[in-house]
Amino acid sequence: MSTCPLPSQSQPCVYTLRHKLQHAVMFIVLSLVLIAASLPVLAEVSVEDDLKNTITLEQPAQRIISLAPSVTELLFSAGAGSKVVAVVDYSDFPEAAKELPHVGGYTQLDIERILVLQPDLVIGWKSGNHPDTLEKLRQLGLPVYTTETRYLEQIPVTLEKFGRLAGTSTIAKKEAEHFRLTLQKLKDQYQHKAPVKVFYQVWNKPLITINKENLINQVINVCGGQNVFAELSNIAPRIDIEAVLKVNPDAIVASGMRVERPEWLDEWKDWPAINAVQKRQLHFIPPGHIQRQTVRVLLGAEQLCQQLDQTRHRIATSSTGNNQ
Repeated sequence: MSTCPLPSQSQPCVYTLRHKLQHAVMFIVLSLVLIAASLPVLAEVSVEDDLKNTITLEQPAQRIISLAPSVTELLFSAGAGSKVVAVVDYSDFPEAAKELPHVGGYTQLDIERILVLQPDLVIGWKSGNHPDTLEKLRQLGLPVYTTETRYLEQIPVTLEKFGRLAGTSTIAKKEAEHFRLTLQKLKDQYQHKAPVKVFYQVWNKPLITINKENLINQVINVCGGQNVFAELSNIAPRIDIEAVLKVNPDAIVASGMRVERPEWLDEWKDWPAINAVQKRQLHFIPPGHIQRQTVRVLLGAEQLCQQLDQTRHRIATSSTGNNQ
């Protein structure tokens, strides 16, 4: 600290030092306020999951474990990908998800591994994860949010909930709004066109399809299609070839397990009595675009709508030819 050179200047000197000190304190306080304003607000978050359970976090989750491939995708779409610390097998989209640690398959989870990773949120899947395993995680003190997406309209809602849980609401809301607008455009364009009878084939051996409770059924409806097995009791029922011959679909749509068109789709050519075979309406959609409850289902919907429009054209052309 400097001193005044003359006694007569003592008062002005003390005055000046006092003000310098005050200015320094004010600068420090202002700096702290600005720093605090730039940091994210960590407030309590409370969200209801698809089982009507309320999940409450003291602050937005920073370490999330996803227990289903579809959940992983939705977290990334909601802007929370950087907060995902582990996933389950087959979590292959987006590319960044492939680099994350695994905690087993969605049907057989490694609970010890989950605990070691110290998540502050676990997101499970009712139809895929064993309920006893999810309950054990809760008993061990982990917040567990459970998803069960059966309807297209649930996807944007889930995005928004994930955004709140992870503190990324701005990104999640934007993605959710884009999903809603795109879905509505597809409905407006295709839903009220001439109906097309559709057989959706999940697998060939055993022969598996879907009923009206499956999300894929709603995609078919959006495109103006009619699922020929909608009224069966199981969500993914097994059927036989005779059942397909009886309903005689206008289009057969398959996805299989990989991004390539399954070879077994062409086995239907052995049954030329089926309308779909006669009109060469054997369609393929990559499974990741329609069999997961994610934003990418819009890609599958757009593709299916175009395919069924092609089928309508073939039906109309055949009808015109028969009338001439």
